[in-house]
Amino acid sequence: MHRIIKKTFGPVHAVHLGYGPIGPPIMGVYFYYLDGVLIDTGQSNMRRQALAAMESLPIHTILLTHHHEDHSGNAAAFHNQFRAPVYGHPLAAAKLATGYRILPYQHLIWGRTARLRVDPFPDIIESGTYRLEPVATPGHSKDHVAFLEKSQGWLFAGDLFIGERIKFFRSDEDIHQQIDSLEKVLALDFDALFCAHNPCPQNGKRHLARKLDFLRALREKVGNLNGRGYPEKEIIRRLDPRTDRQVKWMTMGNASFANMVKSALRPVHASP
Repeated sequence: MHRIIKKTFGPVHAVHLGYGPIGPPIMGVYFYYLDGVLIDTGQSNMRRQALAAMESLPIHTILLTHHHEDHSGNAAAFHNQFRAPVYGHPLAAAKLATGYRILPYQHLIWGRTARLRVDPFPDIIESGTYRLEPVATPGHSKDHVAFLEKSQGWLFAGDLFIGERIKFFRSDEDIHQQIDSLEKVLALDFDALFCAHNPCPQNGKRHLARKLDFLRALREKVGNLNGRGYPEKEIIRRLDPRTDRQVKWMTMGNASFANMVKSALRPVHASP
């Protein structure tokens, strides 16, 4: 099943794409459009729908929050149709230049990202009266970037938020970097939080602050149990709310609550 939902938040256009190989859509994603600038591009399993949603709007710039296939999946298609340059983090550029492997569930739900050239961000991306400032926010991925429109109080946050009490991490996520990134953006001036999975057009900072509190509390609990000598498996058993089972099964463990604990046990800023 394919599902497409369009929303507008003032001048910001939002397109939500959901795809399910059997039954209702699974793990849909938003991409955003602002005055000629496209922020993320959706999953390649819905390429036709993504391009159709934008066919009446001019696009002169494409920004990627990170390389994950549900965000970069249609970057090459939009570039080819609109002849618009694609900008991203240097690590995203390296991955998309050569292509990267994805797991079977990622193929099934989102599809593969085609190879393409990605250029480094300008210091400021300007379009009409709007000015988007890239803000490095690693943690969900090493190449994660958010975009701040200071005069409007908007933050295009990619996967920095997702939810206040998230249930799982991918295996390569870093809780320490996520906490640092959340602290960093909460010092910025914005209210609207344009998340790729859960937009919060009002009180965005409050929602992000609650996620920060949740991650800090989890890290502290893990640290306390580790300090008392409990091994990793026992810490996971004691803290596991068992709300990740469907995702854990579907992803063969690539996304799980256990990965959150494992990340908290790694030294600060160590590579996964």
